[in-house]
Amino acid sequence: REIGRIVERGGARFVDGGIIGPANRKPGAARLYLSGPEAAHVAPLFAAGPVSAVKLEGPVGAASALKMAFAGWNKGMQALLMAIRALAMAEGVDQALLAEWRISMPEVPARSERAVHENARKAWRFVGEMEQIARTFAQAGLPTGFHDAAGEVYRCLAGYKDTPAPPSVEEAIAALLKRTSREPGSILL
Repeated sequence: REIGRIVERGGARFVDGGIIGPANRKPGAARLYLSGPEAAHVAPLFAAGPVSAVKLEGPVGAASALKMAFAGWNKGMQALLMAIRALAMAEGVDQALLAEWRISMPEVPARSERAVHENARKAWRFVGEMEQIARTFAQAGLPTGFHDAAGEVYRCLAGYKDTPAPPSVEEAIAALLKRTSREPGSILL
């Protein structure tokens, strides 16, 4: 919003945009959400490309807010799953947790594996995004702690940036647990 105000004060027109979806060239795989009074004029410019442009109702900032909300859930949930697996491993209950998930939420064990395999090598990119999401929460008067913590999870995994293959879940969890030096079972209950 601040960038939009600066641009408009200079006499130019501004359209806010936020991309959601994978970075590939398959048409329709990613969406470019646009907002602001000029969004309807800009959206058709993307008709021939691989990104689908979607005009949002709302002022400048609405497209960015949607991007923050979507990434807050998507990447935040991935970080939460990795942190939960780390807690379970640190406490020696990882296999019990996986068994319970298989009973009560059968999709979660595989989702927790994908969280590591799909995100560890990109974690360095997500640190700043989690910080930005936390600031967006703060601006809306909401707690920021969850996404601050998600940023810390990704910061711990940033060392996998240029590795040829993603780490195993155990390797990634070891990177998360390096932050502490406590013994398993020493949690305060």
